[in-house]
Amino acid sequence: MTIGGESRHAVDGQTLEVRNPATGEVLGHVPAASAADIDLAVQAGKNAFEDWRREDPAVWRERLVAFAKLIEQEGEELARLDVLSNGSPIREMRNDVNFAVESLRFYAGLASQVGGKTVPTTHDRLNYTLRQPFGVVGRIVPFNHPLLFAASRIGAPVAVGNTVIIKPSEYTSLSAVRIGELARQVFPAGVVNVVTGLGATAGDALVRHPDVRRISFTGGAETGRRIVTRAAEVNLKTVTLELGGKNPLVVLPDADIDSAVEAAVRGMNFTWQGQSCGSMSRLLVHRDLYPAFVEAVASRAESIRSGSPVDEETETGAIVNQAQLDKVLSYIELGKAEGARLVAGGNRLTEGDFGRGLFVRPTVFADVEPDSRLAQEEIFGPVLSVIPFDTYEEGLRIANSVSYGLTASVFTRDLGAAHRFARDVEAGYVWVNEVSKHVHATPFGGWKDSGLGREEDISELESFTQTKNVHVNFEQ
Repeated sequence: MTIGGESRHAVDGQTLEVRNPATGEVLGHVPAASAADIDLAVQAGKNAFEDWRREDPAVWRERLVAFAKLIEQEGEELARLDVLSNGSPIREMRNDVNFAVESLRFYAGLASQVGGKTVPTTHDRLNYTLRQPFGVVGRIVPFNHPLLFAASRIGAPVAVGNTVIIKPSEYTSLSAVRIGELARQVFPAGVVNVVTGLGATAGDALVRHPDVRRISFTGGAETGRRIVTRAAEVNLKTVTLELGGKNPLVVLPDADIDSAVEAAVRGMNFTWQGQSCGSMSRLLVHRDLYPAFVEAVASRAESIRSGSPVDEETETGAIVNQAQLDKVLSYIELGKAEGARLVAGGNRLTEGDFGRGLFVRPTVFADVEPDSRLAQEEIFGPVLSVIPFDTYEEGLRIANSVSYGLTASVFTRDLGAAHRFARDVEAGYVWVNEVSKHVHATPFGGWKDSGLGREEDISELESFTQTKNVHVNFEQ
């Protein structure tokens, strides 16, 4: 781990195994941090904070730019570390490196833009606000984009003077360990700390530490609710959450069919095995288009090439771990039991080299009931549910019928219908005739059980500051 600018093992010497989900082989071991290790990381962050908070914003910017350059230079190694522990194809993980670099540079450019304001008052008084950092902040990141989240989530906190503790998923810690090593080349000791370990141990200790007043978590909704509860048992922390989704892609009768079919497959994120909170896992198709559309989507899903994640031609790889594989397979069986029609995939690959890994074919169910578990619950795997509808109002009702509200998409040539859908759908990020694309400087986050707060724009930087009002009577 990286704590206080040094490479450290866990205080008690405990470790966790890291496995390759595509081959089953043990890749190595990472420290299994305990509360004692979290204490050390927090203390290191506190020690560094006093100097870091007083730096010129130009220094914050310069260090982030230098860090982004290191990530870019080491990008191939970092991408391959993710491929080995995460199971996603190499070309997708290279895209993650590029996005992380762009994100770091974006926040570096905003380091001097987060400020307060003056407020008009009487002529003998001055009223103004300051934005000041929290201190040590914790960022807990998931397994689906290990490098992207671990690297990019450093940007916003340190760009406004905080120090940070990154806690990666216990399944995919390798790239985060390397990020900690690279951070030691750029940042003063203690500004960036990386701790590895179980969520229930290291993650919980970070959430409950009384000196960590700002927590950010990306992951499942159930874990997010536990984090809010656990944090509140200690003191009043500021918590932001980017959680799950059961996202709808709605195809209206006037849509460009070829574009919508391609988007339905691309938006499901089969390229990282559907393991994405933004996956468009509910495909709502107007009944006039439904039979042909289902056939086209099923055919396109069947054409996706499964293979070794290190193969340049592979389009979909391995599920991250055994527990996630078991969950995906259980939902496939549930879909059959609920009466949905399996039109593509639905099987685990076991022949040849596939038998050593955790591979499931891209799966498409048609005729899914909108209120079924298959349509209501996040699977976080390569399972797409296709649902017919007859009217705009029915399609909107189905789209809004789940507890989540992260992303949504509509395909239509009707400008009025597009804007009505964008207005009416209960989601935090909406695409029109598009899927999956993120643009820096736009706020990403969810409604309902999909989260609290926004990321990827200037509001994320502001969320890592506290506002202070100053009222001055200068006639005294």
